[in-house]
Amino acid sequence: MADTSTIKNAFLRNRKAVTLKPNLGKSTARTKIRLFNGTTCEVEHKHWSFKVDIGKTEGGNDAGPGPGILERGALGSCLAIAYSQQAALMGVPIHDIEIIVESDMDARGMLGIDDRSPGFKELRYKVFIQSPADEKEVMKVIQKADSLSPVLDDFKRAIPVSREVILTEKELQD
Repeated sequence: MADTSTIKNAFLRNRKAVTLKPNLGKSTARTKIRLFNGTTCEVEHKHWSFKVDIGKTEGGNDAGPGPGILERGALGSCLAIAYSQQAALMGVPIHDIEIIVESDMDARGMLGIDDRSPGFKELRYKVFIQSPADEKEVMKVIQKADSLSPVLDDFKRAIPVSREVILTEKELQD
């Protein structure tokens, strides 16, 4: 289990390495997603593999959490980890962190009923922290972590997205 000392030392070591050699901080991540059974996706990244799907009421197989769940989970987990890291760095004791992420959407956009955006209309998160530290110290941790959260940043700003389509023809089997 990662304790505060391990978290702090790893963070400081990585910050020093990237400060000395900025190219160490640059990378490209790749995740492979393969669709099967109509709506079920197998997601593979490094040694992890999991299923993503939509619910049966949406025509899916309900074989895993849906993309919206993963978006909320990505935001909440990124924030929780960032709070843990910053608390370790700042020496602020934290006993428990829980984050609830809510999203609002209007399915009319996704269903092509009108021209409204098909994505989330709003994201909100509530942070529950158990700590014996002074509230001001805990808020410093939260503010610093929020300012450094890559996933929160991704949600707050437009990111350039490009697409490449490669069509292949499957060979006929005799």
